[in-house]
Amino acid sequence: MIDPTVLIVGASRGLGHALAAEFVARGWHVIGTVRSDARTALHDLSERHPGRVEIATLDIDVPDQIAALRDRLQGRKIDILFVNAGMATREPFARFEAVAANEFARIMTTNALSPMHVIAALEDGVPAHGLIGAMSSGQGSIADNATGGNDVYRASKAALNMMMQSFAARPEQRQRAMILLAPGWIRTDMGGDKAPYTVADSAPILVDRLLDARGRIGLHYVDRFGNAVPW
Repeated sequence: MIDPTVLIVGASRGLGHALAAEFVARGWHVIGTVRSDARTALHDLSERHPGRVEIATLDIDVPDQIAALRDRLQGRKIDILFVNAGMATREPFARFEAVAANEFARIMTTNALSPMHVIAALEDGVPAHGLIGAMSSGQGSIADNATGGNDVYRASKAALNMMMQSFAARPEQRQRAMILLAPGWIRTDMGGDKAPYTVADSAPILVDRLLDARGRIGLHYVDRFGNAVPW
C-alpha cells in the first residue's frame, strides 16, 4: 500500500516544519517546500526519515518557480495540498497608517495572491477525495474584528479567505473538500513569545483538523478546535 502524500508549501521551519514532522510520524510521505538552497530544519527531518520527506525549492512570489514545481510534480497524486507560507508586517500589529504602499503590496501578494497561484497551479494533482487548504488566521475574520490593529495582515488574510471562496465557488471545484485553517496565536517567529500556544502542542491538533476535513465537501473556515470561524 502506498503511503498518502501531503504537500506543505512553506515547511522549512516553525509551524510548517512541525506539521511536516507530525505527518511523517503518522506514516505520510511529505513534500515540503523551502525558499532557498540554505539548510533548514526540513533537511534535518529528511535525513532522519530517508525516503519519507522530499524537499522542493519554492518562493511562492516567483511564478517561474511555481511552474517548475508544477512540472516536477506532474502525474503525482497529492492527497493534501496545504499552503502554509505567509508573512507578517515589519512592524507587528501596525495600524494601516504606518504601512507604506510597497509593504502593503508585498504582504497582500505573499499572503493572498501567491497562495492562490500555487493552488491553481497544483490542484490538478489533488484527487477528488483529497483536500486543498491554506493557513489563514482568526485575524482574517471581519465579523470578529472588534479591536483593530495589525490592519494589513488582517486584510491579507481576509483577502485570502475571499479568493479561496471564489475558487471554491467555481463550478468545477464545488465537489472538492477545502479548508482555511485558523491555528490560533502560536509561539513562532511571527507570533512572538507571548503567544499562549506552542508549536509542539499545536502541530498534532492542526494535523487532526486537516485529516478531519478530508471528504467534507465545500470550503470550511475553522479554528484549531474545529469550530467554524465567522467570516
